[in-house]
Amino acid sequence: MPGRKSLRGATRRSRRVVNHRQPVTLDRWLDRLVDIAVITALLVGSVALVVTFF
Repeated sequence: MPGRKSLRGATRRSRRVVNHRQPVTLDRWLDRLVDIAVITALLVGSVALVVTFF
């Protein structure tokens, strides 16, 4: 049907009204936790490499 518009791709969803205070606080806390975990893993990996080579 040439006159009909075909809907493809992402579906449109209505935005829900959510209390933003709680998720933002939790997101910031989780971001900090992930940052600390990544930095710790990088430091441990770097030390392991140095110990292995020397």
